[in-house]
Amino acid sequence: MRKPLVAALSILAFAGMSTAPAVAAEPTATSVGKGVGTDTVTSVVNDVVTSTTASLSQLTSPSPQLKAVTLAGTVSLSNCSGSVIRFPNSLDTDPALVLSNGHCLTTGFPEPGEVLTNQASSRTFGLLNSAGTKVATLRAGKLAYGTMTDTDVSIYQLTSTYASIKSSYGISALTVQDTHPTAGTAITVASGYWKRLYSCNIDGFAYRLKEGDWTWKDSVRYTSACQTIGGTSGSPVIDQSTGKVVAVNNTGNEDGERCTENNPCEVDANGNVTVREGINYAQEIYNIPACFTTGNQLNLNASACTLPKP
Repeated sequence: MRKPLVAALSILAFAGMSTAPAVAAEPTATSVGKGVGTDTVTSVVNDVVTSTTASLSQLTSPSPQLKAVTLAGTVSLSNCSGSVIRFPNSLDTDPALVLSNGHCLTTGFPEPGEVLTNQASSRTFGLLNSAGTKVATLRAGKLAYGTMTDTDVSIYQLTSTYASIKSSYGISALTVQDTHPTAGTAITVASGYWKRLYSCNIDGFAYRLKEGDWTWKDSVRYTSACQTIGGTSGSPVIDQSTGKVVAVNNTGNEDGERCTENNPCEVDANGNVTVREGINYAQEIYNIPACFTTGNQLNLNASACTLPKP
């Protein structure tokens, strides 16, 4: 897995990169992604800067026919990115939810096969407006769901409702699309940690994506324009035509190795392995709404729910 973000930033400082932002203006992180809060070598790809020549500025203007995607509704975590989300059937009076990656949990990486549900949490999130300015600190009441099995996702339930967030800060939650994303779709990866947007297209889907001990199913593969960097893990992947969240950003192949940490590989239904150096990936979330019921409460026993269970 990748090294802590602060180590990568030290490399950038040593190399004298003019594109690196002022670190003091960014959230403090001791590590990003896997192994967060520990002294171990950490992180699924996209939780550190990929090289000393990687630009930290990837802001791209959308085409005129597409909706302008902003940072409104995204959040910054201590080590990753995320977003305030709602499902198609969520009510304004429901407790709001925050979406990020399973490898961004403060308790460390879930083991393969491990699923965490309804665990007390007081984690905080910096809520951003369209310009990327922090307008509030939101607090979790619990971790509703977290895993790195089949997918790489964490969902926190907040102590605030959608209505109270909208009323107090003028920010609406991003809606999760409950249908499978489509290849060729123009997308934007919106990083609350770096306050940056990365725009490209969905290139296709990996039947299985394997990185170290973890395997994810039906992963979204980006075209090469989305060169996401450390700290973008957990960012919402937004369909530029609808404004809905179609996936959650999580990994990419750093230097061409095969199925190792930092270097996920694609495995097809026949077991054939493909390595795509420099290509980044996200995990689908269209199956998540079926696992939440009235009041945004998790129900893994719902008939249409396909998320891994404890």
